[in-house]
Amino acid sequence: MLVHNHRRFLDFLRSRVSNVEDAEEILQAAFVKAVEKSQDLRDEESAMAWFYRLLRNALIDFYRRRDTARKAFHSAAEDFSEVDEQELQRTVCQCVAELIPTLKPEYADLLRRVDVEGEAVPAAAAALGIQSNNAGVRLHRARIALKARLEQSCGTCATHGCLDCSCQSCK
Repeated sequence: MLVHNHRRFLDFLRSRVSNVEDAEEILQAAFVKAVEKSQDLRDEESAMAWFYRLLRNALIDFYRRRDTARKAFHSAAEDFSEVDEQELQRTVCQCVAELIPTLKPEYADLLRRVDVEGEAVPAAAAALGIQSNNAGVRLHRARIALKARLEQSCGTCATHGCLDCSCQSCK
């Protein structure tokens, strides 16, 4: 009898949730409950009324779970947004700061200005007396050179991320 009314139950739920997938999920959970709790059906109560009560409870559980998940998400998002930019800068492997001076001076200067100090490429180009396009190419080459130095110096930690660096200069 319950399976024959699948469409009716689904329509009931669809009018109370935002999408069909959620309605289907709630309905399936209610069907599982119905199988588990079938002994709770009282003789004087109709199966339809009993099942609608299960649907209503499944709907309430759905909204409780969703609200709990939403609160957890917002809490995590707030925690992440409070991360201090300077703390992130300090967390980055110190190898980078130590290796920049080992590059060609024109590469080191540009990397320090743009990537470390956050200066815009056109402004750094003007300060260094070169064209903006030239600065972009030079910056690209400088980053490739720095990556090669990091891989030489740090080995696999440079490949897998310096947040868990194990090279000698980070210890």
